[in-house]
Formats: sequence, C-alpha cells, structure tokens
Amino acid sequence: MDRYTLPEMGHVWSDAHKYELWCQVETAVLTAQAKAGTVPADAVGPVAAAPPPTAAAVAALEAVTGHDVIAFLSAWADNTSPREAAAYVHYGMTSSDLVDTGLAIQLTQATDLLTTRCENLLHVLREHALAHRATLRVGRTHGIHAEPDVWGHRVADFAFAVHRCRDRLLRTRQAVAVGKLSGAVGTYSNIDPAIESEVLGELGLRPADVATQVVMRDGIAAWAAVLALIASVCDAIALEVRHGQRTEVSELAEPFAAGQKGSSAMPHKRNPVRSERVCGLARVVRAQVVPVMEGIALWHERDISHSSTERVALADAAIATDYLLAETTWIMAGLTVDPARMMANLESSHGLIYTSAVLLELVSAGMSREDAYALVQTAAMTTWQSGMPFRETLRAQAASRDVKLDEARLDEICTPEHYVRRLGEVFDRLEKVV
Repeated sequence: MDRYTLPEMGHVWSDAHKYELWCQVETAVLTAQAKAGTVPADAVGPVAAAPPPTAAAVAALEAVTGHDVIAFLSAWADNTSPREAAAYVHYGMTSSDLVDTGLAIQLTQATDLLTTRCENLLHVLREHALAHRATLRVGRTHGIHAEPDVWGHRVADFAFAVHRCRDRLLRTRQAVAVGKLSGAVGTYSNIDPAIESEVLGELGLRPADVATQVVMRDGIAAWAAVLALIASVCDAIALEVRHGQRTEVSELAEPFAAGQKGSSAMPHKRNPVRSERVCGLARVVRAQVVPVMEGIALWHERDISHSSTERVALADAAIATDYLLAETTWIMAGLTVDPARMMANLESSHGLIYTSAVLLELVSAGMSREDAYALVQTAAMTTWQSGMPFRETLRAQAASRDVKLDEARLDEICTPEHYVRRLGEVFDRLEKVV
C-alpha cells in the first residue's frame, strides 16, 4: 500500500507510532498503579523517560519469542535505566489490554483524519453543485436518455451522501473509542477497575461495558463498514466522471496536469485515470469488511484468529479510504464541465426526453392512460427509428387517431426548464449543509 499511503495516515499505522502508543498506555497504567500504591512510585520516572523501542529492535526479539507484546516489553526494558524499574510495567495486565487499547487510539486518530477528508470533499461537492444548479443536462436511466436534469442535481446527490458518511464516521468513532484494562479474561483479577477508568479517561477512551480477554469486535466491524460506504460513495462519484469523460459523451473531464501522458502508444489520449484509481481502491476497502466482521466470533474468551486479519485489514482500509477521499476531492475541485456539450447531448434524441410530460398532458386532456401511452410510445419509436423530431412524429400519430394536440401547451412543457422548475428546494437544502 506504500503507493497509496499519505503521510499522516501512514504515520498512524506505522510500527513506530504503535510502539509510541503502547508506551503511552503502559506509562499511564504504571502511573495510576503507583498513585494507588500498588507498585513503587520510583518506578514511574525511569519508565516514562525511556524512549520507545525501535521497530527493528522489537522485530529482532519477536523472531525469538514469537510474541509481539513480550518482544516490545523486553525491548523497552532494554531502553530503561535502571532496567529494574521496568519490572512493574504491564503489572496486572494481559497483552490484549495493551493491544486493544492502543488499537482504539489508532482507530480514533485515523477516524479524525478521515472526518477531515470527508468534510473537505463535502465542501467541494456542495460548492460545485450550487455553481451548476442551472447547468442543463440530460438525466439518464439504464444509460439511456430519460428526462432533462441539471448537473448540480447529480452532484448534490453525492454531496448529501458524503454528508451522511461524515455523520456515520462521527458516530462510529464512539464505537471504536473503547479500551479495556481488565486482565486475562476480563474479570479484573489482577487490576482494579478504577485503574481502567482513570487511564482510559486520560487516553480519550471509555472502558468497554464488558470484555473478555478482548473487546468485542462489533464496533470495529461497524467502523470498517462505514469506511466501505465512504469508499463506495467515492466510487459512485468517480464512475460518473468516467462516464462523462467518454468520447461519445464528453460532458466532463478530470484534471489533466501539464506534462501528464495518457498512453505510451497514443499521444492523443486523455484518460480518467484518477477516477479509475478511485473505483479500484474502493474495491480494496469493501474487501476488508467481511474479514473484520468475522473477528466478532472467537473461541470462548478469545482466540487469535482476528489478530492477523486486523493487522492487514484495518490499516489497508483506513489508508485506502484516506487516499481515495483525497483523490476524489482533487478530481471534483478541478473537474471540467462542458455545458454546451451537455445541451447538445440533451437535444440529440430529437425531443424524446419530453414524452413523460406529453403523456400526462394527454391524460389531463381526457384520454385514457392506455390510449395516451400507446400514442406517445408509437410516435417515440418512430423517432428512434427514423431520427425525425418527436414533435413531428407525435403530430402524425395524433392525426392518425383523430386526436387534437394543444401545440401552445406542448411548447410550454417540451422544454428542459419545465422539468427542473421545482429543483430549487433541493439546492435550498444543500445550502444549509455543513
């Protein structure tokens, strides 16, 4: 994932930072234990002053011990002077007390970075949508021209989705900001619950309501699922850009930097590569949901089947989501929109996009829906086959069925503006989004 790792998020998931957090947790516990009189007070100073062990030092010891927490504690003890002070580090704790509490801090830090990314994307989408609230384009269903729309409406849909994702992220932060310092099977057999409450409060976490050797993984699974939702919304945005940049459509284009090349063989190519990258990385994020969710079901008070999965899945999900949020923001901030091409495409189906309004007008004039539908559909199919303007084929069909058309009324309703006249309320709602 190095290619897609941005510095701040990469730091959160680095081994060096993990060991810094582990030192922070252990020092906080030791300090609280000393305050409670459980361990000697003079052990705190040397331990707090000891620098975190390097990732290389921990790895070297883990190669012998086969246990990462023991390797960490030994490597940190080697940095402690006098070394005897380290005897009271990890007092009353089990490995998962340290690992799960440290992980909770990493998850909250990652969530805060992702929240900022979501807010940045939301701002860009909101402003873009409002700027294009009157930019006419054709709406498509099944990839086929449907009815007139405005480009800002499509982007507003994305903006509201990102807003909801941001709010889900904030809620799920509470679900992962949970640690535990309750011992080998969560019974507080060798540590006082008061120590847990004090230390976790200092770390910005809350104690799990109940824990075994580990914190139940439902909160972490929910977090992974929210990241998958964020990735999927970015996927939808990028897919819209990719479609809009197809030569046959040519309504949109992602930024193309000076000196950028599109193809080694075809110098004319200007490909939506950043949008394609977003769509690809969204698959990576979604792929982490099931492995993380399967960490909920463990044997008895705990097995280790979740551990290896989370080492990969949580970091990869956060790193990829961080990257694709940044990419999507960059794409939308510099997106080229071609209103003239949008209008040309809207007009290219010879007026077929007005059939729904014509159908309703005929019904309002007294025709049965079945007869009106048959008339309009027959005219529309003739337009598809011949390329004749829909209004002409409509007149022919109406004449053949002895139906009188109100041409003045058709002039009013067979316009793009007629279809988007009520969209103001959507943009009013969007203006209030923060």
